[in-house]
Amino acid sequence: MKTDIYINLPVKDLNKTKAFFSELGFSYNPIFTDENAACMILNEHACVMLLKETFFKTFIKKEISDAHKTTEVLLAIMLKSRGEVDEFVKKALAMDATEAREPRDHGFMYDRAFSDPDGHIWEIGWMDMSQFPKKE
Repeated sequence: MKTDIYINLPVKDLNKTKAFFSELGFSYNPIFTDENAACMILNEHACVMLLKETFFKTFIKKEISDAHKTTEVLLAIMLKSRGEVDEFVKKALAMDATEAREPRDHGFMYDRAFSDPDGHIWEIGWMDMSQFPKKE
């Protein structure tokens, strides 16, 4: 089954969040972007809907979790090289991001993680499946 995915995240300040991710190189689909939401394009089949908390609340009955205190989801993006991972995270940290944990090197995979201004954790990684350990 081929399908598209839209990940929905609550944000406190939509303009600040859009600016943060724009600086990291992301663009937005104007069809689904307005004063309440921004459709951040990951690729042709995946987008992140950045929704003002008040708008996000109209889709749920539960409370919105505070991503600075609890973690409900880890968002992972795979890049083409270790160098791209380091550059991406370096750029995020130069803005309002904070490092979420130490970098991890598994040989075939390298990843780092940061928390965005709303506290959501983004794992940025690189993987070489040709180096993936063989199962015995």
